[in-house]
Amino acid sequence: MKSVQVLLLFLITTLPTSAQGVFSNQTNAALQKVIEDYPNRFKNIKGDLLQEHSGYADYRSKVQIPGSLNCVISHGSQPEPLNWTCSLFVSSDHEKAKQKYQELYDQISNTIIRIKGQKPFILNGTYIAPDQENKATATLFQMTPAPECIQSLRVEIHLRYREDWEVLLIVNDQPNY
Repeated sequence: MKSVQVLLLFLITTLPTSAQGVFSNQTNAALQKVIEDYPNRFKNIKGDLLQEHSGYADYRSKVQIPGSLNCVISHGSQPEPLNWTCSLFVSSDHEKAKQKYQELYDQISNTIIRIKGQKPFILNGTYIAPDQENKATATLFQMTPAPECIQSLRVEIHLRYREDWEVLLIVNDQPNY
């Protein structure tokens, strides 16, 4: 009887975490696939061409986070900056966007990433609390220890305001924009 109670308690506590939508283990699984393909310049996850503009080409990403608004790969001309950007949440309500930003941080922080043929590493970042007065907030994650093949890789989350507040997950090899 006691083992049945323990099993029920386990199921009750784990079921709500599997229904978190965008911010779930599916986020980490997608992030894992993106990071794994970074040494290939995202060629295995690059889908159809969406548009070309100002020396950049945007492609639909074959890796999508379920519930995300869109995930796009951008390639630039020489020296060829590279970005995978996933828009996860948009709202005119700063508090809701701030909450989603915090949830995304909590989901990604201390994630273990495994690339075939490399030692696993952990994503660590210091949370930067968004402020409504600031129109952009970003948290950069370090890879500890970072494999040689992804030394220039950056994983970031952003909360920015344009027409609405938007939460983004970005994997790139260029400085903040």
